[in-house]
Amino acid sequence: MEENSNLLESLLEKASEYGKTSYELVKLKTLDKTTDAVSSLVPHSVVFILITTFMLFLNLGLALWLGDILGKAFYGFFIVAAFYILLGIILHFFMHKWVKKLVGNYFIKQMLK
Repeated sequence: MEENSNLLESLLEKASEYGKTSYELVKLKTLDKTTDAVSSLVPHSVVFILITTFMLFLNLGLALWLGDILGKAFYGFFIVAAFYILLGIILHFFMHKWVKKLVGNYFIKQMLK
């Protein structure tokens, strides 16, 4: 009887250790996935900021150049703004699902890596 009691205690102790180890493993895997996602987000953010800055100055230059050609500076800004509103409408109505799927797949791939 005492031997069965020792076996039961040993089994419960090992099960408890297994549970604690499994919990620690889940925590470490979660930390790894989170760290990987955040660390890949930082370089992408820097590139995004640089491209955005480039596009800003390119658009300002284009608007001023078009305004100079048309005689009034604000005409160039209106033309550039009209181009972007048309591009936005086209993206929204024709490419919304495609862009959403592309972004969703990227994040899923990052989390499952």
